[in-house]
Amino acid sequence: FRGGAELLFDGVKKHQVTLPCQPEPWNIRNLLKWIKQNLLKERPELFMQGESVRPGILVLINDADWELMGELDYKLQDQDNVLFISTLHGG
Repeated sequence: FRGGAELLFDGVKKHQVTLPCQPEPWNIRNLLKWIKQNLLKERPELFMQGESVRPGILVLINDADWELMGELDYKLQDQDNVLFISTLHGG
């Protein structure tokens, strides 16, 4: 989490997680639900909108824009690096 997004997660920028087993493969949509339930500490409306991230949150999967990877439907692989960067700044 960067660009201020980490403030919603107790200021922790990096989380190394092991996701629980489930019948179907994990995708970003499921990951966001898991993050909301397990890591997000405050003001979920600043991170999520519906089942996706808010506009203004850049999502990178292994340093590539998630729009190139299938966004919410991208199937996570072992050792993937998912980065959330807030491009929103208060004034």
